[in-house]
Amino acid sequence: MRKVLKFGGSSMADATQFAKVKSIVQSDPGRTCVVVSAAGKRNKDDHKITDLLYLCHAHVKYGVSCEGIFGMIRDRYITIRDELGLATPLEPAFDALWDKLNGGISQDELVSRGEYFAARLMADYLGYDFVDSALWLHFHLDGTVDTEQSYAALQRYAEGRKVVIPGFYGVMPDGSIKTFTRGGSDITGALAAAALDADVYENWTDVSGFLMADPKIVPNPEPIEHITYAELRELSYIGAQVLHEGTIFPVREKNIPLNIRNTNQPDHPGTMIRESFEDMPEAGDRFITGIAGRRNFTVITITKNGMSNEVGTLRRILELMEKYNQNVEYIPSGIDCVSVVVAADRVSPCLYALLGDLQKELKPDNIHVTENMAVVAAVGRKMVFKPGISGKIFAALGENHINIRMITQGPEELNIIVGVDNKDFENAIRVLYNSFVK
Repeated sequence: MRKVLKFGGSSMADATQFAKVKSIVQSDPGRTCVVVSAAGKRNKDDHKITDLLYLCHAHVKYGVSCEGIFGMIRDRYITIRDELGLATPLEPAFDALWDKLNGGISQDELVSRGEYFAARLMADYLGYDFVDSALWLHFHLDGTVDTEQSYAALQRYAEGRKVVIPGFYGVMPDGSIKTFTRGGSDITGALAAAALDADVYENWTDVSGFLMADPKIVPNPEPIEHITYAELRELSYIGAQVLHEGTIFPVREKNIPLNIRNTNQPDHPGTMIRESFEDMPEAGDRFITGIAGRRNFTVITITKNGMSNEVGTLRRILELMEKYNQNVEYIPSGIDCVSVVVAADRVSPCLYALLGDLQKELKPDNIHVTENMAVVAAVGRKMVFKPGISGKIFAALGENHINIRMITQGPEELNIIVGVDNKDFENAIRVLYNSFVK
């Protein structure tokens, strides 16, 4: 069984964490490909190496010396090397980077060096081969990943070898370094797993998988043992802090299970993510997999007698939303009314101009704006098999004096979404959790 592992910044923070990574990798002979992030925080008052590299670039850009910050980065990696008793020749590479920094270097190339140095050290520590992501991870000119070329290249480099790969970056057609957005090492790991047709992609971090609700809102929420890719996508979209959104697609496309694990609790099974769990018996009758939500939406409701008989009304509404660069989150509707739910911070600067165009284009009987709305979603693949779930959810909220302002449900019945006032957001999540999970 071939496993691709990705270790996050907390797992790479110091020599003690490196030792935990080594123990995890060596405990399973199938763990032959390791992707690493840059060194993260050692404690809450510490700095992530990537943040320091961004800061270096900002200093240079405005003509301010970054020698002290660069020294902190250099010292961190050299300290890890020395405490592990390694002989990785970092000094010449740091000297070359310092010269390049003062002579002109792109932000992407500079910040990618956090992962580069971490991977150099980890490869030496594990006795694996170092494979620079600039050798295999290729981007198109538009910034999207050239999966065909990238997969073929990694297959060549990893054939018959145990390898360590830096996350977060690849190379453009002109040879320049390009990074993903923050958290992009997760994507590198997923791409490596897809390229090598791994049996599982293990994403090692500082939490033992996903939780059923935000622990800042619900005390000690239950962990999610199994979740489908579709459920994960729903929870991520509605606001749950899970993985970088680009992580899911490469492994889902290849039907590769994704396992979220905790470097500090390696015996915990974490959360397993798969396309389906039809071949696995599931304990209990819990129908909710997770609860999540977001605050601060604006709902624009357009009412017009006979709207349902007018062809093209919804198209015209969406065209106006596009004109004002508004992403429509949800579209609850009735016979002669339709609502569009948009992010408040995005629509606020152009709200009155948008309303004017809606009035001019549609000539509605009424346009009503509801502000300070939050959305809360209960997500679960089992809901489709449980009659009366919506009624139970609405009853639980009503009994706790939470006014439901909007209701919508996806056609796959993976979620039930309710709109509530911002002030009721946290209480709504607690009520749903206490009513259907505890």
